Amino acid sequence: QVQLVESGGGLVQAGGSLRLSCAASGSFFSISAAGWYRQAPGEQRELVASITTSGTTTYTDPVKGRFTISRDNAKNTVHLQMNSLKPEDTAAYYCNVQRPFPRRDYWGKGTLVTVSS
Repeated sequence: QVQLVESGGGLVQAGGSLRLSCAASGSFFSISAAGWYRQAPGEQRELVASITTSGTTTYTDPVKGRFTISRDNAKNTVHLQMNSLKPEDTAAYYCNVQRPFPRRDYWGKGTLVTVSS
């Protein structure tokens, strides 16, 4: 019933930009924190950025100053603007929404980002 659909991934050269989007179904989106995770082959999944219901954001150190997470509760969407991309940013990026009550995490199927050198 609940679906998170990511889009915006692709192949770009180092230094380029991409904007990832996540469209969420469900009436609980506006009261849920959201985030973007990424996972490279052979690596563990890591949190890239998160955003609270009030708009407070958190970023992992490697992307600070380059990535920006945002949300639009009216449209049930969360975005990740990625600038100055580096080859090490190459990974599958997953949208995550954290329903507070009852507590449950929802995940998208992922969108692939490939940054060439």
